[in-house]
This record gives sequence, structure tokens and C-alpha cells, in this order.
Amino acid sequence: MTAWVDEVSTRLESPAPKRLPPSEARQAAVLVPLFVEAQQLWTVLTKRAEHLPSHRSQIAFPGGARETGEDPWTTALRETEEELGLDPETVLRLGQLDEAWTPSGFRIVPCVGAVPYPFELEPNRDEIAGTFNVPLVEFANPRMVEDREVEINGRQRTLRIYHVGGRQVWGLTARILHNLMARLGFDVPPEALEE
Repeated sequence: MTAWVDEVSTRLESPAPKRLPPSEARQAAVLVPLFVEAQQLWTVLTKRAEHLPSHRSQIAFPGGARETGEDPWTTALRETEEELGLDPETVLRLGQLDEAWTPSGFRIVPCVGAVPYPFELEPNRDEIAGTFNVPLVEFANPRMVEDREVEINGRQRTLRIYHVGGRQVWGLTARILHNLMARLGFDVPPEALEE
């Protein structure tokens, strides 16, 4: 890990990531793992298990609800170790992205960390059906981006969907990716995301 780590850290620290106003929403955090392969910046995504009570089969970053006394980084690293077997000591903290909300009642702080490559993941089959690596440039390809009008809880919303590797990445994960890509200076389609 070399110059890319410094560049990403610098881009994430200014301007400071946005935080949501205080609310009753449950606090959570995710890890946005980054690594370099073949001179490109990549991330790791998970597919949640089909039997989970919420967000089943969705594409997501590793993470979950904060426990009492935890800060976002502690939560993100604990959850990533539980879900993927990734040793928290191997993750280099780069910064955070804008806090985001979910219709299911969570407010989530995305923590961006560099992970050593190559790495071995051991997905917890109780939570994770699988993992896959994607170069970030895939999310900047306008032919792979769809903004779809949908109705959620009786309200019209615009949902961003990334079509990558035969998978659809949408919802919170798509919003986090859009924020990351914009922060890193990728040419991304204008934000037309659900509110």
C-alpha cells in the first residue's frame, strides 16, 4: 500500500463527511474495504444469506448495528470479522463517508479501510451467501447505471441500481458507492437517489 492510501485518505477528510441530525434511528456501521489489483482500485461486496429476516439476498458491505459503547470503526471492524473472518488488525483506516439512513430504521456510518491484497475471506454462512470483488471503475460506467422510479411504502422514489457482474447493487449500498466514487473524483452520473 503506497500513494493510493494517502490520496484516498486526503479525499475522504475534506470536506468532512456529513452526519444526519439526531434521531431515534438505530446506529450502525459498515466497512467499505478497498484494495489495489492490476493498478486499479477495487472493493469487496457481500451477498447476504437468503434466510436472514431482513435485507435477505441483497448486495451489501459487511457491517451491522452498533453495540453499547462502540464507535463506528469498532462496529465496522467487529462485524467484518464476524461476517468475513477478516482480521481487524489488517485494516488500515482511511476515513469515513457521509452517514446514510435506511427505510428499515438504521443510520449508518460507512468506514473506508484499505485491506492487504491478496487476502483470504471466510464468509460466515449464517449471514453471508458469498463475496465478490469489483473494480470501482465498473460503477462509473454510465451503461451500468440505472435510475429506476419505484414506489416504497406508498411513496415514489428514484432508486439507483448498478448492474455489475450479473448482479444488481441498489439501495444503501448504491448510495454509499455513489458517495465514495464522487469523493474519489470518479466521473459519476449526477445524484438522483432515493431520499
